[in-house]
Amino acid sequence: MSEHMTEAIGEITVTDKAAKEVANIRSENNIPENYLLRIGVKGGGCSGLSYSLGFDGDLHDTDETMEINGVKLVIDAKSLFYLGGTELDYSDGLNGRGFVFNNPNAVRTCGCGSSFGV
Repeated sequence: MSEHMTEAIGEITVTDKAAKEVANIRSENNIPENYLLRIGVKGGGCSGLSYSLGFDGDLHDTDETMEINGVKLVIDAKSLFYLGGTELDYSDGLNGRGFVFNNPNAVRTCGCGSSFGV
């Protein structure tokens, strides 16, 4: 697969660059295999909602789990509503390094790129 291709399950995609970075972080920090990458949405930020991202070993009854492009994800049901169609990417360009959420549901965003409104 090329750097720009993505693999989708449901409506969320994870780019190859993001998948490679998740694998690097997992390896460098000895994160156990039973920990999934939790992506979510929480209230706050300058546009009303902000993204959350981190490894989590605690699953809840309302969580959805999936594997996309080799990345095992867990998403709570509320967040899944806001994240439908979202692409998780990784940027290492001139504007800084980090994960990027390309969310078609966001009608407003802010300069930091981690806050959005619907």
